[in-house]
Amino acid sequence: MTTCIKIAHLFPELLNLYADQGNLAVLAKRAMLRDIEVSITQVKLGSQLDLASIDLIMLGGGSDREQAVVGKELLRYKADLQEAVDAGLPILAVCGGYQLLGSYYELANKERIQGLSLLDFATIAGPNRLIGNIAIEWLQADGSPTGKTIVGFENHGGRTHHNYPALGRVLQGHGNNGEDHFEGIQYKGIVATYIHGPLLPKNPHIADHLLQKALRYRGFFEPLSVLDDELAFMAHNAMLNRLGVSMMMKEK
Repeated sequence: MTTCIKIAHLFPELLNLYADQGNLAVLAKRAMLRDIEVSITQVKLGSQLDLASIDLIMLGGGSDREQAVVGKELLRYKADLQEAVDAGLPILAVCGGYQLLGSYYELANKERIQGLSLLDFATIAGPNRLIGNIAIEWLQADGSPTGKTIVGFENHGGRTHHNYPALGRVLQGHGNNGEDHFEGIQYKGIVATYIHGPLLPKNPHIADHLLQKALRYRGFFEPLSVLDDELAFMAHNAMLNRLGVSMMMKEK
């Protein structure tokens, strides 16, 4: 496959709390192994964001202060981002980036960090942080199981409730709010999650899911070729074992 996908990495100088930048390295490497060119644009504070040329957005996690700064910066692109989301632009949003897709994040002192309102949900700080390794069952957009798992690490004080399809059902860990046993959102091109670690090195199937979305957004529908993911799934399954989850992932 010979084509090029263009990735916008938003505010890497601020949103890289738990090595989220590693997600970009995985996407670029897995594309390169398939002879897919990747063009990466780092959008920093004060830079311009040209969404017309972008096939995938990466929005990582950061502290409350950094999240507030990014939220204000992104508000000037709100209308363009909404149009792109409605058109199916793939977005990987992690933790703070996830929260920014909603209307606001209400802190414990009742102060609100303004979100982009690209999706209809809000996040409210809880009395304690939800921290630890996590494993979820990856779901289809219709809520049916894929038979695959996603593993990683979560550390968030916010509780997010929404009515969108969840990324997965919690097997071990906390997820969106520690109550409803769901984690993340998948809506049109969006994959939003509280899973850091970073997310993609131990979950190559999610990396490929995002790459396929980006290619389809650009108009290429050929399926991705299969890669040797033995080491990645060994790491994945080691986490499942640590958490006492019996669903072992296998190479494609």
